[in-house]
Amino acid sequence: MSPAPTTREQDFKPPDGGWGWMVVIGAHISIGFSYATPKALSIFFKDIQLDLQAGYSEIAWISSIMLAAMYAGGPVSSALVDRYGSRPIVILGGLMCGASMVAASFGNSIVYLYLCIGVIAGCGLALNLNASLTIISKYFLAKRPLANGLAMAGSPVFLCFLAPFNQYLLDKFGWRGSFLILGAVMLHCCVAGALMRPVGSRNPPPTKVEERPDDGERRKPGCEGRAKKIVDWSFFKDRAFVIYLIGNIMFIFGAYAPIMFLSAYAVSRGVDKYSAAYLLSIMGFVDMFVRPGTGLIANSKWVRPRVQYLFSFAVVFNGTCHLLCPLIKNYTFLVIYAVFFGVAFGMVFALIFECLMDLMGPRRFPRAVGLVTIVECVPMLLGPPTAALLVDIYNDYQYLFFLCGAVIVSGGIFLFVMNFYNYRRLENERAGLPKPNDGVGQDRVEMQNALDLGFCPKESAVPESGDGGEPTMGGKTPSIPPHFCVSNLHLPDAPQENGGSSPPPNYFAL
Repeated sequence: MSPAPTTREQDFKPPDGGWGWMVVIGAHISIGFSYATPKALSIFFKDIQLDLQAGYSEIAWISSIMLAAMYAGGPVSSALVDRYGSRPIVILGGLMCGASMVAASFGNSIVYLYLCIGVIAGCGLALNLNASLTIISKYFLAKRPLANGLAMAGSPVFLCFLAPFNQYLLDKFGWRGSFLILGAVMLHCCVAGALMRPVGSRNPPPTKVEERPDDGERRKPGCEGRAKKIVDWSFFKDRAFVIYLIGNIMFIFGAYAPIMFLSAYAVSRGVDKYSAAYLLSIMGFVDMFVRPGTGLIANSKWVRPRVQYLFSFAVVFNGTCHLLCPLIKNYTFLVIYAVFFGVAFGMVFALIFECLMDLMGPRRFPRAVGLVTIVECVPMLLGPPTAALLVDIYNDYQYLFFLCGAVIVSGGIFLFVMNFYNYRRLENERAGLPKPNDGVGQDRVEMQNALDLGFCPKESAVPESGDGGEPTMGGKTPSIPPHFCVSNLHLPDAPQENGGSSPPPNYFAL
Protein backbone atom coordinates (compact mmCIF):
# COMPACT_ATOMS: atom_id res chain seq x y z
CA MET A 1 0.00 0.00 0.00
CA SER A 2 1.66 3.21 -1.15
CA PRO A 3 1.57 6.42 0.89
CA ALA A 4 -0.93 9.13 0.09
CA PRO A 5 0.23 12.08 -2.03
CA THR A 6 2.50 14.32 0.00
CA THR A 7 1.33 17.58 -1.54
CA ARG A 8 0.47 20.02 1.20
CA GLU A 9 -3.25 20.20 1.90
CA GLN A 10 -3.28 24.01 2.05
CA ASP A 11 -2.05 24.20 -1.55
CA PHE A 12 -5.56 23.20 -2.66
CA LYS A 13 -8.77 25.09 -2.24
CA PRO A 14 -11.68 22.71 -1.55
CA PRO A 15 -13.53 22.42 -4.89
CA ASP A 16 -17.00 22.38 -3.25
CA GLY A 17 -18.35 20.28 -6.11
CA GLY A 18 -17.10 18.48 -9.20
CA TRP A 19 -15.78 15.03 -8.37
CA GLY A 20 -16.60 15.83 -4.75
CA TRP A 21 -20.20 14.76 -5.38
CA MET A 22 -18.97 11.33 -6.51
CA VAL A 23 -17.00 11.20 -3.27
CA VAL A 24 -20.25 11.98 -1.43
CA ILE A 25 -21.88 8.99 -3.16
CA GLY A 26 -19.03 6.73 -2.05
CA ALA A 27 -19.23 8.13 1.49
CA HIS A 28 -23.01 7.63 1.42
CA ILE A 29 -22.49 3.89 0.74
CA SER A 30 -19.64 3.49 3.21
CA ILE A 31 -21.33 5.39 6.05
CA GLY A 32 -24.60 3.62 5.27
CA PHE A 33 -23.08 0.21 5.93
CA SER A 34 -21.17 1.53 8.97
CA TYR A 35 -24.22 2.76 10.84
CA ALA A 36 -27.06 0.62 9.45
CA THR A 37 -25.45 -2.81 9.80
CA PRO A 38 -25.29 -2.91 13.64
CA LYS A 39 -28.94 -1.80 13.81
CA ALA A 40 -30.25 -4.13 11.10
CA LEU A 41 -28.55 -7.14 12.70
CA SER A 42 -31.11 -6.88 15.50
CA ILE A 43 -33.55 -8.70 13.14
CA PHE A 44 -31.51 -11.88 13.72
CA PHE A 45 -31.20 -11.53 17.49
CA LYS A 46 -34.21 -13.61 18.48
CA ASP A 47 -33.21 -16.57 16.31
CA ILE A 48 -29.58 -16.40 17.41
CA GLN A 49 -30.75 -16.17 21.01
CA LEU A 50 -32.81 -19.35 20.67
CA ASP A 51 -30.16 -21.20 18.68
CA LEU A 52 -27.24 -20.39 21.02
CA GLN A 53 -29.28 -20.28 24.26
CA ALA A 54 -28.29 -16.70 25.15
CA GLY A 55 -30.01 -14.00 27.19
CA TYR A 56 -31.08 -10.50 26.09
CA SER A 57 -28.02 -8.82 27.58
CA GLU A 58 -25.67 -11.42 26.05
CA ILE A 59 -27.13 -11.01 22.58
CA ALA A 60 -26.97 -7.21 22.86
CA TRP A 61 -23.19 -7.44 23.17
CA ILE A 62 -22.93 -8.40 19.46
CA SER A 63 -24.00 -5.02 18.11
CA SER A 64 -22.54 -3.25 21.13
CA ILE A 65 -19.04 -4.66 20.57
CA MET A 66 -19.38 -3.97 16.84
CA LEU A 67 -20.23 -0.31 17.45
CA ALA A 68 -17.57 0.03 20.15
CA ALA A 69 -14.90 -1.40 17.86
CA MET A 70 -16.05 0.96 15.13
CA TYR A 71 -15.64 3.92 17.47
CA ALA A 72 -12.44 2.70 19.18
CA GLY A 73 -10.74 2.18 15.82
CA GLY A 74 -11.14 5.88 15.03
CA PRO A 75 -7.62 7.04 15.96
CA VAL A 76 -5.94 4.16 14.13
CA SER A 77 -8.15 4.78 11.11
CA SER A 78 -7.31 8.50 11.18
CA ALA A 79 -3.60 7.74 11.30
CA LEU A 80 -3.91 5.31 8.38
CA VAL A 81 -5.90 7.85 6.37
CA ASP A 82 -3.23 10.49 7.01
CA ARG A 83 -0.58 8.05 5.81
CA TYR A 84 -2.27 6.30 2.86
CA GLY A 85 -5.35 8.34 1.97
CA SER A 86 -9.04 7.44 2.16
CA ARG A 87 -9.35 5.22 -0.94
CA PRO A 88 -7.21 2.20 0.12
CA ILE A 89 -8.46 2.36 3.71
CA VAL A 90 -12.13 2.12 2.71
CA ILE A 91 -11.36 -0.77 0.36
CA LEU A 92 -9.53 -2.58 3.17
CA GLY A 93 -12.46 -1.97 5.51
CA GLY A 94 -14.90 -3.43 3.00
CA LEU A 95 -12.83 -6.60 2.67
CA MET A 96 -12.69 -7.02 6.45
CA CYS A 97 -16.47 -6.58 6.80
CA GLY A 98 -17.28 -9.08 4.06
CA ALA A 99 -14.86 -11.72 5.32
CA SER A 100 -16.03 -11.39 8.94
CA MET A 101 -19.71 -11.86 8.09
CA VAL A 102 -18.93 -14.97 6.06
CA ALA A 103 -16.84 -16.37 8.95
CA ALA A 104 -19.62 -15.57 11.45
CA SER A 105 -22.07 -17.79 9.56
CA PHE A 106 -20.09 -20.83 10.78
CA GLY A 107 -20.21 -19.80 14.45
CA ASN A 108 -21.50 -22.14 17.15
CA SER A 109 -20.97 -19.93 20.22
CA ILE A 110 -21.85 -16.40 21.22
CA VAL A 111 -18.19 -15.62 21.92
CA TYR A 112 -17.30 -16.55 18.33
CA LEU A 113 -19.88 -14.04 17.09
CA TYR A 114 -18.40 -11.42 19.42
CA LEU A 115 -15.05 -11.93 17.72
CA CYS A 116 -16.17 -12.12 14.09
CA ILE A 117 -19.05 -9.64 13.97
CA GLY A 118 -18.10 -7.50 16.95
CA VAL A 119 -14.34 -7.06 16.68
CA ILE A 120 -13.33 -7.79 13.06
CA ALA A 121 -16.37 -6.32 11.32
CA GLY A 122 -16.39 -3.41 13.77
CA CYS A 123 -12.78 -2.55 12.92
CA GLY A 124 -13.64 -2.72 9.22
CA LEU A 125 -16.52 -0.30 9.76
CA ALA A 126 -14.14 2.03 11.63
CA LEU A 127 -11.90 2.21 8.57
CA ASN A 128 -14.92 2.98 6.37
CA LEU A 129 -16.42 5.63 8.62
CA ASN A 130 -13.40 7.78 9.46
CA ALA A 131 -11.94 7.70 5.96
CA SER A 132 -15.28 8.82 4.47
CA LEU A 133 -15.74 11.68 6.94
CA THR A 134 -12.17 12.89 6.45
CA ILE A 135 -12.26 13.07 2.67
CA ILE A 136 -15.55 15.03 2.72
CA SER A 137 -13.89 17.69 4.88
CA LYS A 138 -11.17 18.01 2.21
CA TYR A 139 -13.53 18.27 -0.77
CA PHE A 140 -16.06 20.70 0.72
CA LEU A 141 -16.03 23.93 2.70
CA ALA A 142 -18.90 26.30 1.89
CA LYS A 143 -21.20 23.36 1.03
CA ARG A 144 -19.81 21.10 3.73
CA PRO A 145 -23.00 20.89 5.87
CA LEU A 146 -25.00 19.83 2.81
CA ALA A 147 -22.35 17.29 1.78
CA ASN A 148 -22.23 15.90 5.31
CA GLY A 149 -26.01 15.64 5.42
CA LEU A 150 -26.13 13.73 2.13
CA ALA A 151 -23.32 11.40 3.16
CA MET A 152 -24.78 10.72 6.60
CA ALA A 153 -28.14 10.02 4.94
CA GLY A 154 -26.60 6.69 3.92
CA SER A 155 -27.40 5.33 7.37
CA PRO A 156 -31.22 5.72 7.15
CA VAL A 157 -31.33 4.78 3.47
CA PHE A 158 -29.53 1.51 4.10
CA LEU A 159 -31.49 0.85 7.29
CA CYS A 160 -34.74 1.40 5.37
CA PHE A 161 -33.88 -1.43 2.97
CA LEU A 162 -31.73 -3.69 5.16
CA ALA A 163 -34.39 -4.24 7.84
CA PRO A 164 -37.03 -5.91 5.59
CA PHE A 165 -34.27 -7.45 3.45
CA ASN A 166 -32.78 -9.14 6.53
CA GLN A 167 -36.21 -10.37 7.58
CA TYR A 168 -36.70 -11.90 4.12
CA LEU A 169 -33.26 -13.55 4.24
CA LEU A 170 -34.00 -14.88 7.72
CA ASP A 171 -37.24 -16.51 6.61
CA LYS A 172 -35.64 -18.05 3.50
CA PHE A 173 -32.12 -19.02 4.60
CA GLY A 174 -31.94 -18.72 8.39
CA TRP A 175 -29.46 -16.52 10.18
CA ARG A 176 -26.41 -18.48 8.98
CA GLY A 177 -27.30 -18.30 5.30
CA SER A 178 -28.25 -14.65 5.74
CA PHE A 179 -24.78 -13.84 7.11
CA LEU A 180 -23.18 -15.46 4.05
CA ILE A 181 -25.23 -13.25 1.72
CA LEU A 182 -24.64 -10.12 3.80
CA GLY A 183 -20.89 -10.75 3.63
CA ALA A 184 -21.06 -10.57 -0.16
CA VAL A 185 -23.28 -7.47 -0.05
CA MET A 186 -20.85 -5.60 2.22
CA LEU A 187 -18.10 -5.95 -0.38
CA HIS A 188 -19.78 -2.99 -2.09
CA CYS A 189 -17.78 -0.86 0.34
CA CYS A 190 -14.77 -1.62 -1.86
CA VAL A 191 -16.57 -0.04 -4.82
CA ALA A 192 -17.38 3.00 -2.66
CA GLY A 193 -13.72 3.35 -1.72
CA ALA A 194 -12.69 3.34 -5.37
CA LEU A 195 -14.65 6.60 -5.84
CA MET A 196 -12.62 8.44 -3.20
CA ARG A 197 -9.97 10.03 -5.38
CA PRO A 198 -7.47 12.15 -3.44
CA VAL A 199 -8.00 15.91 -3.63
CA GLY A 200 -5.98 17.48 -6.44
CA SER A 201 -4.50 14.16 -7.55
CA ARG A 202 -4.93 14.91 -11.26
CA ASN A 203 -2.75 18.00 -11.59
CA PRO A 204 -0.72 18.43 -8.44
CA PRO A 205 1.28 21.69 -8.55
CA PRO A 206 5.07 21.31 -8.60
CA THR A 207 6.53 21.65 -5.15
CA LYS A 208 10.01 22.89 -4.39
CA VAL A 209 11.83 20.99 -1.68
CA GLU A 210 14.07 23.20 0.42
CA GLU A 211 16.92 21.76 2.43
CA ARG A 212 16.67 22.70 6.08
CA PRO A 213 18.97 21.63 8.87
CA ASP A 214 16.10 20.22 10.93
CA ASP A 215 14.45 18.24 8.11
CA GLY A 216 15.89 15.02 9.45
CA GLU A 217 14.29 15.63 12.80
CA ARG A 218 10.92 16.29 11.18
CA ARG A 219 11.09 13.12 9.15
CA LYS A 220 12.00 11.05 12.22
CA PRO A 221 9.52 11.90 14.93
CA GLY A 222 10.04 10.32 18.32
CA CYS A 223 7.64 8.02 20.13
CA GLU A 224 5.84 11.02 21.57
CA GLY A 225 5.26 12.46 18.10
CA ARG A 226 3.97 9.15 16.77
CA ALA A 227 1.60 8.79 19.71
CA LYS A 228 0.28 12.32 19.17
CA LYS A 229 -0.49 11.46 15.55
CA ILE A 230 -2.82 8.71 16.78
CA VAL A 231 -4.30 10.36 19.89
CA ASP A 232 -3.87 14.10 20.45
CA TRP A 233 -4.66 14.61 24.13
CA SER A 234 -4.23 18.40 23.79
CA PHE A 235 -7.85 18.57 22.64
CA PHE A 236 -8.88 18.16 26.27
CA LYS A 237 -7.51 21.66 26.91
CA ASP A 238 -10.19 23.04 24.59
CA ARG A 239 -13.22 24.00 26.66
CA ALA A 240 -15.73 23.66 23.83
CA PHE A 241 -14.37 20.26 22.80
CA VAL A 242 -14.85 18.95 26.34
CA ILE A 243 -18.44 20.26 26.42
CA TYR A 244 -19.16 18.61 23.08
CA LEU A 245 -17.59 15.34 24.18
CA ILE A 246 -19.50 15.07 27.49
CA GLY A 247 -22.84 15.72 25.79
CA ASN A 248 -22.04 13.18 23.09
CA ILE A 249 -21.08 10.51 25.62
CA MET A 250 -24.48 10.84 27.30
CA PHE A 251 -26.28 10.70 23.96
CA ILE A 252 -24.34 7.68 22.67
CA PHE A 253 -25.03 5.73 25.88
CA GLY A 254 -28.75 5.66 25.16
CA ALA A 255 -28.86 6.10 21.39
CA TYR A 256 -28.70 2.54 20.04
CA ALA A 257 -30.51 0.29 22.52
CA PRO A 258 -34.00 1.55 21.47
CA ILE A 259 -33.16 0.77 17.84
CA MET A 260 -31.80 -2.69 18.59
CA PHE A 261 -34.88 -3.70 20.58
CA LEU A 262 -37.61 -1.76 18.76
CA SER A 263 -38.67 -4.80 16.71
CA ALA A 264 -38.64 -7.08 19.74
CA TYR A 265 -40.63 -4.52 21.72
CA ALA A 266 -43.26 -4.36 18.96
CA VAL A 267 -43.50 -8.17 18.87
CA SER A 268 -44.02 -8.17 22.65
CA ARG A 269 -46.97 -5.82 22.02
CA GLY A 270 -48.58 -8.34 19.68
CA VAL A 271 -47.23 -7.04 16.35
CA ASP A 272 -46.23 -9.60 13.70
CA LYS A 273 -42.54 -9.92 12.74
CA TYR A 274 -42.71 -8.25 9.31
CA SER A 275 -44.69 -5.27 10.65
CA ALA A 276 -42.17 -4.98 13.49
CA ALA A 277 -39.28 -4.97 11.01
CA TYR A 278 -41.00 -2.27 8.97
CA LEU A 279 -40.85 0.04 12.00
CA LEU A 280 -37.09 0.27 11.40
CA SER A 281 -37.79 0.92 7.71
CA ILE A 282 -40.22 3.73 8.58
CA MET A 283 -37.66 5.26 10.88
CA GLY A 284 -34.98 4.99 8.20
CA PHE A 285 -37.27 6.41 5.49
CA VAL A 286 -38.00 9.52 7.55
CA ASP A 287 -34.38 9.79 8.61
CA MET A 288 -33.11 9.83 5.01
CA PHE A 289 -35.02 13.03 4.25
CA VAL A 290 -34.36 14.71 7.58
CA ARG A 291 -30.57 14.49 7.35
CA PRO A 292 -30.05 16.50 4.13
CA GLY A 293 -32.84 18.87 5.21
CA THR A 294 -31.06 19.48 8.49
CA GLY A 295 -27.84 20.02 6.57
CA LEU A 296 -29.51 22.76 4.52
CA ILE A 297 -30.86 24.42 7.66
CA ALA A 298 -27.46 24.23 9.35
CA ASN A 299 -25.85 25.79 6.26
CA SER A 300 -28.03 28.93 6.46
CA LYS A 301 -26.41 32.15 7.64
CA TRP A 302 -28.82 32.41 10.57
CA VAL A 303 -28.21 28.93 11.99
CA ARG A 304 -24.59 28.12 11.13
CA PRO A 305 -23.00 30.49 13.68
CA ARG A 306 -25.11 28.84 16.41
CA VAL A 307 -25.32 25.29 15.08
CA GLN A 308 -24.41 23.93 18.52
CA TYR A 309 -27.82 25.05 19.84
CA LEU A 310 -29.62 23.20 17.05
CA PHE A 311 -27.67 20.09 17.93
CA SER A 312 -28.64 20.44 21.61
CA PHE A 313 -32.32 20.70 20.69
CA ALA A 314 -32.08 17.58 18.51
CA VAL A 315 -30.59 15.59 21.39
CA VAL A 316 -33.37 16.64 23.81
CA PHE A 317 -36.02 15.85 21.19
CA ASN A 318 -34.51 12.39 20.68
CA GLY A 319 -34.59 11.55 24.37
CA THR A 320 -38.15 12.82 24.78
CA CYS A 321 -39.34 10.36 22.11
CA HIS A 322 -37.92 7.43 24.10
CA LEU A 323 -39.51 8.61 27.34
CA LEU A 324 -42.93 8.62 25.66
CA CYS A 325 -42.53 5.27 23.88
CA PRO A 326 -43.52 3.01 26.83
CA LEU A 327 -46.92 4.73 26.92
CA ILE A 328 -47.72 3.31 23.47
CA LYS A 329 -50.06 0.31 23.37
CA ASN A 330 -50.84 -0.33 19.67
CA TYR A 331 -49.13 -0.49 16.27
CA THR A 332 -50.52 2.83 14.98
CA PHE A 333 -48.83 4.78 17.75
CA LEU A 334 -45.66 2.73 17.28
CA VAL A 335 -45.58 3.97 13.68
CA ILE A 336 -45.97 7.55 14.94
CA TYR A 337 -43.13 6.94 17.40
CA ALA A 338 -40.95 5.58 14.57
CA VAL A 339 -41.64 8.74 12.52
CA PHE A 340 -40.68 11.13 15.33
CA PHE A 341 -37.73 8.94 16.26
CA GLY A 342 -36.54 9.13 12.65
CA VAL A 343 -36.81 12.93 12.68
CA ALA A 344 -34.90 13.26 15.95
CA PHE A 345 -32.25 10.67 15.06
CA GLY A 346 -31.71 12.20 11.63
CA MET A 347 -31.25 15.69 13.08
CA VAL A 348 -28.66 14.50 15.58
CA PHE A 349 -26.55 12.54 13.12
CA ALA A 350 -26.73 15.20 10.43
CA LEU A 351 -25.14 17.61 12.93
CA ILE A 352 -22.97 15.45 15.16
CA PHE A 353 -19.85 15.60 12.97
CA GLU A 354 -20.66 18.99 11.46
CA CYS A 355 -20.54 20.45 14.97
CA LEU A 356 -17.12 18.87 15.52
CA MET A 357 -15.87 20.25 12.19
CA ASP A 358 -17.23 23.66 13.21
CA LEU A 359 -15.25 23.50 16.45
CA MET A 360 -11.98 22.06 15.18
CA GLY A 361 -11.76 23.13 11.54
CA PRO A 362 -10.88 20.84 8.60
CA ARG A 363 -7.18 20.54 9.46
CA ARG A 364 -7.67 19.43 13.09
CA PHE A 365 -10.81 17.42 12.38
CA PRO A 366 -9.18 14.04 11.49
CA ARG A 367 -7.38 13.81 14.84
CA ALA A 368 -10.35 15.23 16.72
CA VAL A 369 -12.84 12.73 15.30
CA GLY A 370 -10.42 9.92 16.09
CA LEU A 371 -10.23 10.99 19.73
CA VAL A 372 -14.00 11.46 19.96
CA THR A 373 -14.72 8.01 18.58
CA ILE A 374 -12.27 6.23 20.89
CA VAL A 375 -13.75 7.94 23.97
CA GLU A 376 -17.32 7.26 22.83
CA CYS A 377 -16.62 3.56 22.43
CA VAL A 378 -17.05 3.19 26.20
CA PRO A 379 -20.72 4.32 26.34
CA MET A 380 -21.26 2.57 23.03
CA LEU A 381 -20.02 -0.68 24.56
CA LEU A 382 -21.89 -0.39 27.86
CA GLY A 383 -25.15 1.30 26.83
CA PRO A 384 -27.09 -1.46 25.00
CA PRO A 385 -26.10 -4.33 27.37
CA THR A 386 -26.95 -2.18 30.41
CA ALA A 387 -30.36 -1.35 28.99
CA ALA A 388 -30.92 -5.00 27.97
CA LEU A 389 -30.03 -6.11 31.50
CA LEU A 390 -33.14 -4.26 32.70
CA VAL A 391 -35.17 -6.39 30.28
CA ASP A 392 -33.64 -9.56 31.76
CA ILE A 393 -34.38 -8.39 35.30
CA TYR A 394 -37.92 -7.03 34.87
CA ASN A 395 -38.95 -8.91 31.70
CA ASP A 396 -40.36 -5.63 30.36
CA TYR A 397 -38.95 -3.36 27.64
CA GLN A 398 -40.37 -0.12 29.05
CA TYR A 399 -37.51 0.26 31.54
CA LEU A 400 -35.05 0.12 28.65
CA PHE A 401 -36.73 3.12 26.99
CA PHE A 402 -37.03 5.05 30.27
CA LEU A 403 -33.32 4.65 30.98
CA CYS A 404 -32.18 5.64 27.49
CA GLY A 405 -34.55 8.59 27.27
CA ALA A 406 -33.55 10.01 30.66
CA VAL A 407 -29.82 9.83 29.92
CA ILE A 408 -30.20 11.43 26.47
CA VAL A 409 -32.41 14.29 27.71
CA SER A 410 -29.88 15.00 30.46
CA GLY A 411 -27.12 15.18 27.86
CA GLY A 412 -29.11 17.59 25.69
CA ILE A 413 -29.85 19.92 28.60
CA PHE A 414 -26.16 19.84 29.54
CA LEU A 415 -25.23 20.91 26.00
CA PHE A 416 -27.78 23.75 26.05
CA VAL A 417 -26.58 25.18 29.36
CA MET A 418 -22.85 24.77 28.77
CA ASN A 419 -22.95 26.13 25.22
CA PHE A 420 -24.80 29.20 26.48
CA TYR A 421 -22.18 29.65 29.20
CA ASN A 422 -19.38 29.16 26.68
CA TYR A 423 -20.79 31.75 24.28
CA ARG A 424 -21.14 34.33 27.06
CA ARG A 425 -17.62 33.73 28.29
CA LEU A 426 -16.18 34.04 24.80
CA GLU A 427 -18.06 37.29 24.25
CA ASN A 428 -16.45 38.67 27.39
CA GLU A 429 -13.05 37.49 26.22
CA ARG A 430 -13.53 39.10 22.81
CA ALA A 431 -14.60 42.35 24.43
CA GLY A 432 -11.44 42.23 26.53
CA LEU A 433 -13.36 42.37 29.81
CA PRO A 434 -11.34 40.97 32.73
CA LYS A 435 -13.19 38.31 34.66
CA PRO A 436 -13.25 38.13 38.48
CA ASN A 437 -10.04 36.62 39.87
CA ASP A 438 -8.76 36.20 36.34
CA GLY A 439 -6.18 38.38 34.65
CA VAL A 440 -6.61 36.86 31.21
CA GLY A 441 -8.96 39.56 29.99
CA GLN A 442 -6.63 42.43 30.99
CA ASP A 443 -3.63 40.60 29.55
CA ARG A 444 -5.39 40.31 26.20
CA VAL A 445 -6.23 44.01 26.21
CA GLU A 446 -2.57 44.92 26.87
CA MET A 447 -1.33 42.54 24.17
CA GLN A 448 -3.86 43.86 21.67
CA ASN A 449 -2.68 47.42 22.40
CA ALA A 450 0.88 46.26 21.79
CA LEU A 451 -0.19 44.81 18.45
CA ASP A 452 -1.96 48.05 17.50
CA LEU A 453 1.19 50.07 18.30
CA GLY A 454 3.21 47.89 15.93
CA PHE A 455 5.34 46.01 18.42
CA CYS A 456 4.48 42.66 16.85
CA PRO A 457 5.24 41.65 13.25
CA LYS A 458 2.40 40.65 10.95
CA GLU A 459 1.71 36.98 10.39
CA SER A 460 2.93 37.23 6.80
CA ALA A 461 6.40 38.09 8.10
CA VAL A 462 6.75 34.73 9.76
CA PRO A 463 7.08 31.85 7.26
CA GLU A 464 5.20 28.65 7.91
CA SER A 465 7.00 25.47 8.76
CA GLY A 466 7.49 22.92 6.07
CA ASP A 467 5.05 20.49 7.56
CA GLY A 468 2.11 22.88 7.52
CA GLY A 469 2.19 23.26 11.30
CA GLU A 470 2.86 26.31 13.46
CA PRO A 471 4.96 29.23 12.16
CA THR A 472 8.71 28.87 12.72
CA MET A 473 11.40 31.49 13.22
CA GLY A 474 13.22 30.55 10.04
CA GLY A 475 13.79 33.10 7.29
CA LYS A 476 13.33 36.74 8.32
CA THR A 477 13.49 36.77 12.07
CA PRO A 478 11.30 39.45 13.66
CA SER A 479 12.95 41.81 16.07
CA ILE A 480 10.51 40.94 18.86
CA PRO A 481 10.46 37.37 20.24
CA PRO A 482 7.38 35.45 19.14
CA HIS A 483 6.02 34.95 22.66
CA PHE A 484 5.24 38.69 22.79
CA CYS A 485 2.95 38.47 19.77
CA VAL A 486 -0.82 38.18 19.99
CA SER A 487 -0.84 36.31 16.68
CA ASN A 488 0.89 33.36 18.36
CA LEU A 489 -1.81 33.05 21.03
CA HIS A 490 -4.29 31.56 18.54
CA LEU A 491 -7.09 33.87 19.64
CA PRO A 492 -10.48 33.11 18.03
CA ASP A 493 -11.09 34.92 14.77
CA ALA A 494 -13.92 37.38 14.38
CA PRO A 495 -17.23 35.88 13.23
CA GLN A 496 -17.80 35.73 9.50
CA GLU A 497 -21.03 36.91 7.95
CA ASN A 498 -20.79 35.36 4.51
CA GLY A 499 -22.12 31.97 5.54
CA GLY A 500 -18.98 29.95 4.93
CA SER A 501 -16.69 31.20 2.13
CA SER A 502 -13.80 30.24 4.40
CA PRO A 503 -13.41 27.77 7.26
CA PRO A 504 -15.96 28.47 10.00
CA PRO A 505 -14.42 30.31 12.96
CA ASN A 506 -13.83 28.37 16.12
CA TYR A 507 -16.11 30.25 18.50
CA PHE A 508 -15.45 27.64 21.19
CA ALA A 509 -11.65 27.63 21.44
CA LEU A 510 -10.31 27.87 24.96
